[in-house]
Amino acid sequence: MILLREEDAMEPEEKVSVHGGHSGQFCNHAVDSLEEIVKAYIARGFAWAGITEHAPGISQELLYTDQREAGLTPELLYERFGRYMVECRRLQTLYAPQIRLFAAMEIETYSGYQLFVPALIEAFAPDYIVGSVHFVDDINFDYSPEMYHRAAVKAGGIDRLYLRYFDQQYEMISLLRPAVVGHFDLIRIFDPAYRQRFEHPEINKKIRRNLELIRHLDLILDFNLRALAKGADEPYLTESILRLAHDFGIAVVPGDDAHGVADVGNYFADGVTRLKRYGFTTEWRKPVAG
Repeated sequence: MILLREEDAMEPEEKVSVHGGHSGQFCNHAVDSLEEIVKAYIARGFAWAGITEHAPGISQELLYTDQREAGLTPELLYERFGRYMVECRRLQTLYAPQIRLFAAMEIETYSGYQLFVPALIEAFAPDYIVGSVHFVDDINFDYSPEMYHRAAVKAGGIDRLYLRYFDQQYEMISLLRPAVVGHFDLIRIFDPAYRQRFEHPEINKKIRRNLELIRHLDLILDFNLRALAKGADEPYLTESILRLAHDFGIAVVPGDDAHGVADVGNYFADGVTRLKRYGFTTEWRKPVAG
C-alpha cells in the first residue's frame, strides 16, 4: 500500500493532533525539548495540538522498562511530570497567538490506577486526559515482541490477551471517561493476524461494546498515525473498527503521537485521506475535560 506523505496530498482545512507532543525533556523514549516540538507544530501549520505526556508511574515495578534502566523512580517521575505541566502552561501562554495548545496527560491502566489516576488529575489539573492501555495484567505488552508474548502467555493465549485488553479498556473508560481514547486497537501491535482476530466473535463483541460506550459518553477516538511510522500499513484504528466508529457516529480525530520534532505531523495527509474515504468530517472535535 502506498502511503501519502504531507507533500503528496491536498492540504486539509485544519491540521491538529489530539494525541502528541511527547518530548525528550519529559519522556525517556522521546527526543528534543518540548518547546522545539511546539515550534515544529507551529512551523508545520497546526491550528491546535494536544501535548499528552505520559503520567508518572505508580510503582517501581510498573515503570516503563526505559525508565527503570535510566534509574528513575516514581517519586522522580512525579516531580518531572510537575515540571512538564509548568513548562506546558508556559508554552501555552507564550505561543497562544500562533497555536492553541492543550496541556494534557496520557494515563495507564495498571494495578491501582483506579485511585492513582484521579489523584493525578486532582494534583495536576490537565486540560484533558488520553485514556490508553499499554499494560495488560501489569505487563507492558507494547514494549517488545518478547513482552507481548509474556502478556499472551499470562492471559492464556493471544485471543485471551485481546479479551483482557478490551475488558481493561472498558473498565478504564467507564471509570475515568477520558476525553480521548488513545490508540483503541494497540493490542494488535505484534500480531500479524490481527485482522482475522478482530473478527473472532468474542473479541468483536467486546470491540462493539467498547465503541457503544464511547458513543454513549460522546468521547473522541484517537486516529493514531504513529503506527505508520513504525511500518504498519494502517493507523490505529484498523479499517474494520474505523467503519464501526463511523457507523456509530463517533468523533475520530488524528493524533501524530509525536515523540520528537521529526515526528510532528507525519502522515497527517494520509490520515485525512483515509478518514474522508469513510465519510468522517475534518471539522475536528476539540477535546474537553470530563
